[in-house]
Amino acid sequence: MSKARVSIVKTDAKPDYPEIHSAVRHALDLIGGIETLIKPGDLVLINPSWVAPPVEREAGCITIPEVPRALADMVRCLDARPVIAESSAVGVDSEKVIQQSGYRVLQEMGYEIVNLKAQKASLEIHVANGKVFETLECWAMVQQADVIISVPKLKTHDQTEMTCAIKKLKGLLTDKAKKAMHQEGLFEGVVDLLSAIKPQLAVVDAIICQEGVGPIFGKPVEMNLILAGKDLVAVDATCARLIGYDPAETLLTVNANARGLGVMDSDQIEVVGESLNNVKRRFLRAIEDDPVEMEGFNLIHGEATCTGCRNTVMSALIDMRNADQLRYLPGVTVVTGDAPLPADVAQKDLVSVGLCMKEKADRHVKGCPPNNALVVKAIIGDRAEVKRMYADESLDKTD
Repeated sequence: MSKARVSIVKTDAKPDYPEIHSAVRHALDLIGGIETLIKPGDLVLINPSWVAPPVEREAGCITIPEVPRALADMVRCLDARPVIAESSAVGVDSEKVIQQSGYRVLQEMGYEIVNLKAQKASLEIHVANGKVFETLECWAMVQQADVIISVPKLKTHDQTEMTCAIKKLKGLLTDKAKKAMHQEGLFEGVVDLLSAIKPQLAVVDAIICQEGVGPIFGKPVEMNLILAGKDLVAVDATCARLIGYDPAETLLTVNANARGLGVMDSDQIEVVGESLNNVKRRFLRAIEDDPVEMEGFNLIHGEATCTGCRNTVMSALIDMRNADQLRYLPGVTVVTGDAPLPADVAQKDLVSVGLCMKEKADRHVKGCPPNNALVVKAIIGDRAEVKRMYADESLDKTD
């Protein structure tokens, strides 16, 4: 059985477009070329990450436009139609990301840049043997595409440890479907999406990445790398090793591998180009990034607590700190992971979090894992309004 091939190509610091184009081309040639995937006349959906502002290149938040541009130029040369399309996180105006970043410049140059949230046509796509969903609400263009290319920004993540080629695909869902995925089960729901749309290629922007509390507020890390592969599970497993994880720690990769959607074991992956050992660097994990401590606040994690709820609560506390709302923590006890509710704490002071909590407090936050803002809302109650750090819409409107 042949191994899945993942390429790693190094660029100079602060590479310009010609160098990025050359790096993307080289990364693709090392895995057999893009020509094997695309036929004349194909609609090729190139899907970068536009999660939210900040959009500065140095922040490592969104996929820099030169990477999808390079892919679009190659697709055009094959007489196919490239469309760079994405929808930002729930409550975020994708058009603002376009207009405040280099994607507006690409539009002015004549590239087809599509804000999926502005599209009227959405549809339910069938998920064969889905673990969480039988159908998912996607944008019509997703179903119309002949080829889908995932173009993520490599970052640590405050809920999923790492976000890369698989997690990035959630941008192809409507906001309604994104919210449902958090409520019903993100770690299997995203894999349902992967199985349904079957992207054929991933090209990873690892030029400036994020570590710590990604995917938005992490610390920039200059790596100056482009990675590519036709097996998205192998790409994510390689990226996990690149930033200091064992792929077994990244549950999306584990679940996708378990369903036969790709391979994650190192003996089944051939890394070509740069040696992984020569370029890898351990990233600061979200849970390690300046955690919040507050006297009088109690956090109880049960045996069933996974990284999703653990990191979500941690990130919610950081959101509260950034919003100057830590004064609402004393007296509150948060419980996750099917831990028993403490008998000596009044119900009014208890918050239970996550789908695993069978013994629920009056203030229960459903989700797997839930939205950070919902955890903050449960903690604060009616004492103040939740301050959303990057979304345009209010919590009530989006959730």
